[in-house]
Amino acid sequence: MADAASRLRRLAEQLLGVPLPVRVRAWDGSQDGPPDAPALVVRNRRALRRMLFPPGELGLARAWVSGDLDIEGDLYSVLDSMAGLIWERDEDARSFAQALRDPEVRVAGYELLKLTGLPFPPAPPREEVRRRRHLHTRSSDRRAISHHYDVGNDFYGIVLGPSMIYSCAYWEDGGTLESAQRDKLELVCRKLGLTAGQRLLDVGCGWGSMAVHAAREHGVSVVGVTLSQEQAAHARKRVADEGLTDRVEIRVQDYRDVVDGPYDAISSIGMAEHVGAEPYLRYASDLYALLKPGGRLLNHQIARRPQQDEASYEVDRFIDAYVFPDGELAPIGTTVTQLERAGFEVRDVESIREHYARTLRCWVTNLEADWDRAVRLSSPGRARVWRLYMAASALAFERNRIGVNQVLAVRTPESGASGLPLRTRTWHG
Repeated sequence: MADAASRLRRLAEQLLGVPLPVRVRAWDGSQDGPPDAPALVVRNRRALRRMLFPPGELGLARAWVSGDLDIEGDLYSVLDSMAGLIWERDEDARSFAQALRDPEVRVAGYELLKLTGLPFPPAPPREEVRRRRHLHTRSSDRRAISHHYDVGNDFYGIVLGPSMIYSCAYWEDGGTLESAQRDKLELVCRKLGLTAGQRLLDVGCGWGSMAVHAAREHGVSVVGVTLSQEQAAHARKRVADEGLTDRVEIRVQDYRDVVDGPYDAISSIGMAEHVGAEPYLRYASDLYALLKPGGRLLNHQIARRPQQDEASYEVDRFIDAYVFPDGELAPIGTTVTQLERAGFEVRDVESIREHYARTLRCWVTNLEADWDRAVRLSSPGRARVWRLYMAASALAFERNRIGVNQVLAVRTPESGASGLPLRTRTWHG
């Protein structure tokens, strides 16, 4: 009988219909595939059961998070080469049923089932969120935010570095992660036109970086809101350490419950992805109502590519189960339309897609450099979730499968005076 690695490789290629671009190393020590290629390490038969129940992205994620499946070699090259085979394949029930009509595929599937050993799947890893309804109520949003952000401030400190900024940095040649994050905050402040004495609302304020920067560098009064208790505690300490308690207030509060407008400006940086498609118009309308006439909104948000049939869009199963429960991405055109429907005049849209890819690669490097401590602060499964999702996201930004945009919008008064200069951009090259 052939060894496990060669059997796995042969069966996988029969099921996928294309050669595997990686080496396979199995639980019995056998290996098969190009000797100089990165290896997909199948540590035990349980990994196969996880991958088959269910097949596709979620099964692979469960095998990875549990540690039953691993990668030996460059993580990015494996993810990049495997994306077209698994993550970008049509996985609906109809296509799966059509594939099973092929006698060779049925035989390969049966052999693979025999190779798994026991016929039932293991329980999902404990890091998985088992909810599947996208409610976007105050309580469900609070639970979703807690799942992602209350991992621990020390853990985030490893990944994000001293800036504690969990959004795309703004890079220049020769810059560091810290300088690029500082430049991003300053870019937002300049777009908002902040001046001393103004009021700024920072929606989804995270660990307080934007609030502190705007108050310290531009002299504004800031209200920052977050649903994360751990973020709020860290942000309040930063505010106190900077001597800014008279100008910065950090609240544990839903943006829907903010009623103390009007504000001169609103920043929403990496928060709107959590809002959801259905409630998005209310989100935009609530922010519009909180601005004074002439006030500006800077909405910094990840976007996905549009689909021919938007009704067929489904949330990424790995991201939903392990990373951002209830998070939803929209095309940039949809976001702009919703902001305009709420009453805003959209004045500028800047894509900074490549900047996020570079930011994510830095975060992965930070995590890998202090891996043992990150595991102690969270769990082996949680650290593996973060490594996989950040590396895969970096590739998605690089390959233009997703993007990130800063949208500057104004609550333009009836006079039509937007308050913006005639030229707002300087182009190079």
